Amino acid sequence: MQTEPITSQDGAEPKKSLVGEEYEVEVGPVAHGGHCIARTDEGQVLFVRHTLPGERITARITDGEEGDRFLRADAVEIHTASKDRVEAPCPFSGPGKCGGCDWQHAAPGAQRRFKGSVIAEQLERLAGLTPEDARWDGTVEPAPGDKVAKGEVPAWRTRVQYAIDDEGRAGLRKHRSHDVQPVDHCMIAAPGVSELGIESRSWPQIASVEAIAATGSHDRQVILTPKPGGRLPIVELDQPVSVLRVDEKDGGVHRVHGRPFVRERAADRTWRVGNGGFWQVHPKAADLLVEAVMQGLMPKKGDMALDLYCGVGLFAGALAERVGDKGAVLGIESGKRAAEDARHNLQDLDRVRIEHGKVDQILPRTGITDADLIVLDPPRAGAGKKTVAQLAALTPRRIAYVACDPAALARDLKYFQEAGYVPRRMRAFDLFPMTHHVECVAILEKAGKGA
Repeated sequence: MQTEPITSQDGAEPKKSLVGEEYEVEVGPVAHGGHCIARTDEGQVLFVRHTLPGERITARITDGEEGDRFLRADAVEIHTASKDRVEAPCPFSGPGKCGGCDWQHAAPGAQRRFKGSVIAEQLERLAGLTPEDARWDGTVEPAPGDKVAKGEVPAWRTRVQYAIDDEGRAGLRKHRSHDVQPVDHCMIAAPGVSELGIESRSWPQIASVEAIAATGSHDRQVILTPKPGGRLPIVELDQPVSVLRVDEKDGGVHRVHGRPFVRERAADRTWRVGNGGFWQVHPKAADLLVEAVMQGLMPKKGDMALDLYCGVGLFAGALAERVGDKGAVLGIESGKRAAEDARHNLQDLDRVRIEHGKVDQILPRTGITDADLIVLDPPRAGAGKKTVAQLAALTPRRIAYVACDPAALARDLKYFQEAGYVPRRMRAFDLFPMTHHVECVAILEKAGKGA
């Protein structure tokens, strides 16, 4: 019996999947996202993980079809190794394994160089800025205590989201996959997370376990997400811990037992962070970023300052201490629980006001027509053109932009340039070792001022 070839709905022949195909290639530069760029002999672009610039490798395709603009691949054989290559310390790192770390196979100094080159590329491509234009020296600074030798891994991650496989084992997601790589120890997990023993017990009927180890207190917390219809187990871990659960119906976080918050310590204050709300993951990050922002803004007594996307109030609190009794600070936060925590954390400072809502919606309603200083720490997608225009219209003396994504930072710096604000100083920090993520702080002023 004859059969007709399978065609797509528009009548075209289906594209051939290239998954599993292998190519021997020379590896080019690092790209944003934890991979390097290579090309097949036919010129097709490959985004390759587990390799380093300058290597010659065999790349196995993990995602893509004939005719795609680019393909994704893993380096499965190294023919010529880079001098920056080390043997990955973690046994769960490598092709087809855990997707949590991007650079286990690179020396620590090389990782920071790679992140610096990505920042520079994004600034040039998306904002038209050289490092000199951005007033950045091109370095990515390690956090205090994170300088480790080749083959060593800093244990920095104070919050770890474990996925649970069908057998109830804790692990981490594979790259661009829902598949779970079971682990018996995550090397980048902070000691306070590791000591809970999440990986050593079974989690039947649970989809994920988030483990939190506060900095500056002994507070430990786990947030359980049950599978649909799943029941919570009795949680008995190796250390005292409070337990929260994610509601299947509304997605809200509810207390099971213990405190519904953890107490973090930074900038000489204690911060309540409830229901697994946002807090910097690296134990040194909060203090380091506050220092960088305050050094850049140089607040004065009597200043009017804004802390946008303020979370639980970290920068608002630091600003309030510096602007004094005659100054004022307005914080805006879209998360209801985080805004409540910010009000609680800063209740002793009557010069601080916290508003709940989206920045671009709340700011026009405040009646504020000018501000001296602005700090914004937006989510990974950035602030966006509309919000940038609103901020520039307030004619602040200085703006501090805290960014966890160099592409979003570059896009928003372009918008700020169009609105008349340019970088006067920029710093980059390696607050996510072994991963491709990096944190930046850019200080902006009106163009022409102090140039």
